Amino acid sequence: MLLSMKYVALPNEVQQKLPFYLAMEEYVARHLAADDYFFMWQVEPTVIFGRNQLIDTEVDVEYCRANSIAMYRRKSGGGCVYADRDNLMLSYITATNNVNLTFNRYMLMVEHLLRKLGVDAKTSGRNDILVDGKKISGNAFYHLPGRSIVHGTMLYDTNLEKMARSTTPSDAKLKSKGVESVRQHVTTLNRYLNITIDEFKNFVRTNMCDGEILLDEQAVEAIKEIEKNYLTDEFIYGNNPAYTTVVRKRIEGVGEFEARMELRDGIIKKINLAGDFFLVGDLDGSLLAPLKGVRFEPHKVVEKLTDVKLENIILNLSKQQFINLLFG
Repeated sequence: MLLSMKYVALPNEVQQKLPFYLAMEEYVARHLAADDYFFMWQVEPTVIFGRNQLIDTEVDVEYCRANSIAMYRRKSGGGCVYADRDNLMLSYITATNNVNLTFNRYMLMVEHLLRKLGVDAKTSGRNDILVDGKKISGNAFYHLPGRSIVHGTMLYDTNLEKMARSTTPSDAKLKSKGVESVRQHVTTLNRYLNITIDEFKNFVRTNMCDGEILLDEQAVEAIKEIEKNYLTDEFIYGNNPAYTTVVRKRIEGVGEFEARMELRDGIIKKINLAGDFFLVGDLDGSLLAPLKGVRFEPHKVVEKLTDVKLENIILNLSKQQFINLLFG
């Protein structure tokens, strides 16, 4: 058990939409005293995609609409996931600016928790927890000033058919993991445990936390105000204007990238990065904005980024890898 971790509980059992719980993470990070906090949640069928992903390339929008599967964007990086009532979402909030260290700590914490139940779980790659070589949990993180937020899935008895049909990961991503389909890559925890999902939730809570923080109705209203930001079409669908140049590349250990640029007379007028990479810094202000107006030549871009540490903006990304992405 991780001492001093408090479970954050709501005053009622009213079922909320997925963005409510993302807003709840923000509320806890912004308004509760510096400490470690944890809570679990479940939602009706929903697809949630990463902060820098493009919905049209990650989600089968038509299938989701036809099958009443909600679609939302989160503020953390990483890939697109599917959740339903038979999947658990786990949220961890802690007082630190070191998101990388926090993320690794959380992953090992969940791995240890599953091992206590006799499940041979192993962390793998950037953000997955595997059992028998198959994904059982995917995780992502982001940070606010002085706080880090980690959240992830726990595939307990998730509908893998809907997961496979609602999400549309690229062939490159599937190939990199050595599988031919989503369903070949994932498994569910109930195949390894003889307990119900509620019994599993109780075990997690008992072993992760040593106390409880009960939010009041005033806090719930404040969370709903934060939630409004997640519900706008602008945030969900984003603004993706046409670009003259689009390059795509998967960088092992970093993620998938799609760089979109508007070039005029060899000058970068606009540039945008999409993908399932993990942000640890200011993408727009520290990386993309300085490149606007720069001649699209490798040495000019390198010169502009002389004092920029890319690994402090995108997890594990080197300057040479970024140049290779843009120029091939």
